[in-house]
Amino acid sequence: MTIIERIIAVKHQLPKGCELIIVSKNRPFEQILEAYKGGNRIFAENRVQNLLERYEQLPKDINWHLIGHLQTNKVKYIAPFVSMIHSLDSIKLAIEIDKQAANNNRIIPCLLQLHVAQEESKFGITPESIERFVAEFKQNEFKNIEIRGVMGMASFVDDKDQIKMEFKKIKSIFDHLKSEVFSQNTEFSSISMGMSSDYLLAVEEGSTMVRIGSLLFE
Repeated sequence: MTIIERIIAVKHQLPKGCELIIVSKNRPFEQILEAYKGGNRIFAENRVQNLLERYEQLPKDINWHLIGHLQTNKVKYIAPFVSMIHSLDSIKLAIEIDKQAANNNRIIPCLLQLHVAQEESKFGITPESIERFVAEFKQNEFKNIEIRGVMGMASFVDDKDQIKMEFKKIKSIFDHLKSEVFSQNTEFSSISMGMSSDYLLAVEEGSTMVRIGSLLFE
């Protein structure tokens, strides 16, 4: 199968309203261009440096998403063009995104990164701390950030029941935030969960964005 055929096959499996984010990390420009020529315009990178290189060398109508951990000192490099940041996980980072977005006369869409997987990770807001986080976020009254939803990853295990349980947790946090915190924000509608190995399970549990790379470029 060609890259385009794989993309089409995956899209056929996604319900209406669920978006495919093509993860282009570690892929040659030729492969990304092939996907682009098939009409795809939403791509993602994990690292800021790679995102900058892609942005400079590929067509400017691509919507670039940053899905990996974002350090505060690197926000300024992507603030002029990034379409969405999936990994907002601290107030310190929010302050910097808001500042750099203002410097570029932009409002940057962001997702709150949740940490529900069993693997040890330094990144992501835990279910126990989400209330405190959103309360502090609201207090800051950021003018140049728009929270569009949540992002999360399930544990990298073979146990489908565990994966589904973790996706259910992400969805339940989204539902709570939607009803209790962001009820007036019509843009709060995105649940970014599911990758090449588990996207079908994520879709079953309500994902509206799947982040897929290796499955498309094999």
